[in-house]
Amino acid sequence: MPTRPSRLNGLRHIAIVVPNLEECERFYVDVLGMEVLNRANEDLVYLTCGNDNLSLGRAFASASGLQAVDHYGFVVDSLEELEAWYQYLKAKGVTMLDRPFAHGDGAHSFHVLDPAGNKIQPIYHPAISGQRFSSPV
Repeated sequence: MPTRPSRLNGLRHIAIVVPNLEECERFYVDVLGMEVLNRANEDLVYLTCGNDNLSLGRAFASASGLQAVDHYGFVVDSLEELEAWYQYLKAKGVTMLDRPFAHGDGAHSFHVLDPAGNKIQPIYHPAISGQRFSSPV
């Protein structure tokens, strides 16, 4: 049985879909003070406070007006660690949704499902990977 790679570097990425992308972007930027990290396209923007990553995607499927979590990401510190996690999770029989891929902004990731069907994204992102935070004791 393979051994687990080094410890994940925190849950600092979340992706939500919203029916009102522009309004939500203004709220997170103008009200909460986040910055635009990358505008992938007209339906997807990445925001940051400097040590995290929030993905806002335009919701098309539902007119309910409710937001939904698309996936959440665990940060890894290097491309090598990302590959190690991919191999480890695959060997453990975890449901794999894709293989590691490049995002176009320097980030790389892949997606798996937890036992409840939640989509998890191990992600290497140069803007936030490698940062370590210690908790007060």
